[in-house]
Amino acid sequence: MHYRYHDGPIGSLFIAGDESGLQLLLMELDSRPWRIEETWQPAGHELDAVCSQLDEYFAGKRRQFELRLAPRGTAFQQAVWQALQAIPYGCTCSYSELAGFIGRPQAVRAVGAANGANPISIIVPCHRVIGRNGSLTGYAGGLPRKQQLLELEGVLQPTQTQLAL
Repeated sequence: MHYRYHDGPIGSLFIAGDESGLQLLLMELDSRPWRIEETWQPAGHELDAVCSQLDEYFAGKRRQFELRLAPRGTAFQQAVWQALQAIPYGCTCSYSELAGFIGRPQAVRAVGAANGANPISIIVPCHRVIGRNGSLTGYAGGLPRKQQLLELEGVLQPTQTQLAL
């Protein structure tokens, strides 16, 4: 596995992947330090495409990522993460809509937990899932970052706040 750090407008990002694809894209959080395994190696050019596409996204020049992804998780988590990728740029859906989309309308809380466990933030756009009432609820990267990403995508105006308190 190769890893690298990448700075963006939402802070430092930690990226890791191997020949199977991108496995991690994590945001810097005070409460959770990044775990680097002993066998992992700093990336040379292996993760350049990820960084390039992230830069394009943050510059407003990319709406869809074209990367091989290899997140690790349960079959249920994989189904949720796959469904997240179907939410178009600039759009949002609720947790209950996402649960219905995967055919598990009663599993709203489990969908929320799988959403929160997403190991590839931004590219697997868990930030596009909001509360049924339109509020910005639950985001592993913090609600201010969620708001910043949705503003970037034009979902929210920079002065508009929908944080659920």
